[in-house]
Amino acid sequence: MVSIYDIKPVFQALLRPLLHLLARAGVTPNQITVCAILLSFLGGALIWLSQSNSTLLLAVPLILLVRMALNALDGMMAREYQQASPIGEIINEVGDIVSDTVLYLPLIGLFNSVFGTVLLISLFTVLACLSEFCGILAKAMTSKRRYDGPMGKSDRAFCISILAIALYFIPTLIQNTSIWEFLMLDCLLMISCYNRLRYIPSNVEASDHA
Repeated sequence: MVSIYDIKPVFQALLRPLLHLLARAGVTPNQITVCAILLSFLGGALIWLSQSNSTLLLAVPLILLVRMALNALDGMMAREYQQASPIGEIINEVGDIVSDTVLYLPLIGLFNSVFGTVLLISLFTVLACLSEFCGILAKAMTSKRRYDGPMGKSDRAFCISILAIALYFIPTLIQNTSIWEFLMLDCLLMISCYNRLRYIPSNVEASDHA
């Protein structure tokens, strides 16, 4: 299914000069991953603080774009400079889940007057984490990490960036339609979870049946 992830090769090509510059400077993939996590905490804080200063919402798209760039760079460096490691993969996968949580849960503060939207934002955060887990589970059972959309990590970043901009320019309209907006995002996330799991063969043998 169509996803922004499909243009990842183009995005990586644009980042390659920066990748080589960072590598020559001695930066490691794990350092880049940690920077992405810390940046996500900053993004979540800005979203929360934007309740009293809506101008901060305009910084959210930039933060999400930089986070996506860092997420791409750490993987590229690990592969192209032979720096991949088990601990690096753990930090990367756990970091994505932590980052999604601290980035998207603060959205509750912007819609706390609409109880239904608060529930849907909470579900959005849970499903975002679940979709990453489904991708990891697919790799554990088939040796291939799944990034299927239509609401992958990059797609979520794009949608929340648009939402942040819209909240700044047309806050009343976004508030009044917020339930439908997040209902749609949640449905797309559920489809993403399904898409990431459906490639696991039904006859694959699990190593452990707990």
